[in-house]
Amino acid sequence: MYRFLEARVADYMTRAVTTVPPDMPVRELERLFSEHDFNGFPVVAAGTLVGLVTKFDVLKVFVFTPQTVVPHYDELASRTATEIMTRDVVTFPPETPLTRVLQTLIDARVKSFPVVEHGRLIGIIAREDIVRALRDAAEMASH
Repeated sequence: MYRFLEARVADYMTRAVTTVPPDMPVRELERLFSEHDFNGFPVVAAGTLVGLVTKFDVLKVFVFTPQTVVPHYDELASRTATEIMTRDVVTFPPETPLTRVLQTLIDARVKSFPVVEHGRLIGIIAREDIVRALRDAAEMASH
């Protein structure tokens, strides 16, 4: 398990990241979520991470409250990623130890974090990546 203690985000992150532009409508976001088994997409403008839009953010658009008159689906579906995204996103630089990411995943109860270097999105580190790192460390320890 010592190998896991030494592992860094850069060793296990996913580098090919599907991103969305800030002006993408909810209708398109719904389509992307149905095509990909992702919980969220980084919102990127000119290579810079500006937010994260999750399935939960999309669902929140459709919540009915006593204060709202039921709007038409088309009106809601035309809202953009910028309007619904989470702006205060926890990110990690690539040199971060995976032990820190693991603790943050557990504490925040989220599925993934963007990896940012010099303000630019360079990858995603997700639960599956951490599990793979733990499995690799266990396999190395057993040999």
